[in-house]
Amino acid sequence: MTILSVRKFFAAAVLVACLPLAPHTASAAPAANLPDFTDLVDKVGPAVVNIRTTAKVSNSTRGLPPGMDDGDMSEFFRRFFGIPMPNSPQSPGTPNSPRGGGGGGGSDQDQSPDSGGGDTEQNSGVGSGFILSSDGYVMTNAHVIDDADTIYVTLTDKREFKAKLIGVDDRTDVAVVKINAANLPTVQIGDSNKVRVGEWVVAIGSPFGLENTVTAGIVSAKGRDTGDYLPFIQTDVAVNPGNSGGPLINMQGEVIGINSQIYSRTGGFMGISFAIPIDEAMRVADQLKTSGKVTRGRIAVAIGEVTKDVADSLGLPKAQGALVSSVEPGGPADKAGVQPGDIILKFNGHNVDTATDLPRMVGDTKPGTKATITLWRKGQTRDVPVTVAEMQPEKTAKADQKKAPTPKPRASNALGVAVSDIPADQMKSLKLHNGVQVDAVDGPAARVGLQRGDIILRVGDTDITSAKQFEDVTSHLDASKMVALLVRRGENTQFVPIRPRATK
Repeated sequence: MTILSVRKFFAAAVLVACLPLAPHTASAAPAANLPDFTDLVDKVGPAVVNIRTTAKVSNSTRGLPPGMDDGDMSEFFRRFFGIPMPNSPQSPGTPNSPRGGGGGGGSDQDQSPDSGGGDTEQNSGVGSGFILSSDGYVMTNAHVIDDADTIYVTLTDKREFKAKLIGVDDRTDVAVVKINAANLPTVQIGDSNKVRVGEWVVAIGSPFGLENTVTAGIVSAKGRDTGDYLPFIQTDVAVNPGNSGGPLINMQGEVIGINSQIYSRTGGFMGISFAIPIDEAMRVADQLKTSGKVTRGRIAVAIGEVTKDVADSLGLPKAQGALVSSVEPGGPADKAGVQPGDIILKFNGHNVDTATDLPRMVGDTKPGTKATITLWRKGQTRDVPVTVAEMQPEKTAKADQKKAPTPKPRASNALGVAVSDIPADQMKSLKLHNGVQVDAVDGPAARVGLQRGDIILRVGDTDITSAKQFEDVTSHLDASKMVALLVRRGENTQFVPIRPRATK
């Protein structure tokens, strides 16, 4: 670029920079309509706490390079990075740094390592929480205090307390701890059912150990199903490691959720965060404060999603409900007559829109309650009464061990499945009343994932009782329509939609 052209460029730049000044001064006016969070933060901020946890470790595991001590490492970080050594008492910006003095009541320091070896406390985690009651009950995430030997709660006035664990519920990721203090500031609990997509919300917490950090955004979705027990409130509020357990607050200064998860491919915030609805969290917290545990109902079924193909092949108006894949023998559902392959459409009159709705509905039902399940079976709905039992610790199901059958020649029927009758003793051990065993697959059956050893219980609405009957039923299938096979594999039963091939 020549000198002349450079001069012309700068002259044009000066002209462009000056032009907007006079006529567009009013364009900044819309900024005055943006929300002001200052009063909200002043109101809620004092009730938000920092939580850090420690675990006891041996001093021999400190692992400094040979010939170097703490002083050498501190000097290295100071000279080459301009910062104190991470995890040192002079390093307040690091998430795992010990906190000094507490300025008045309840302060606890980490034990300093000594030359004699032995165990010492090492920081193991950092998160956030908020004060539920003035006598010291604090809510946070269960994963914040996982594997902690000691839990420390630091208030905004820098007082630090050792906390007592009241209870943890891993299923909802909610935990309650208590500190020995009085007249504490508290949060106001809102109604997460009234949350609206698009409304402004604020998060306060300790991302990366930076206490009392405030971020803001909007609710971007409600009832977001991520595969966890609860549906989440989705926001675009910046949430990072250390925010977990902190409150999500609406513009009225009410807590509507607990910041719990982020969607990330890097480990940091990528524009989507998730909060546990406060209504569900408070129900859990109340039980934890009362008994230290959460009691839930169960009907003892394993369930799966109802896909559009399954719904179409079974004549369901739309893809909804929970597909029963297995029923625990002797459990509430088994006693009520629920069978694998049934689709649960309603529980106690409430629609089961997706499979994840059912565990929440049943879990919120008090054990011993008599409820009604609305089923879809063979093209018809039916109501069955069930008595809800108490949920027990999960057990790992053990798959049936069966000797692999001898493969048969390539199947020539419309489904591409070769089957054989199941011996009576095997039927008894599997607790089956009907079905045939898959010996070989090809064509349509192979494409949908059927495998040798699977058991076909039903074709469409027809129960299969023998290999001969199976061949007869499949010979009359319409190649232009999908058909649903009810298939058992191991302990699980599910519908598999398949399109028959045309046969000569």
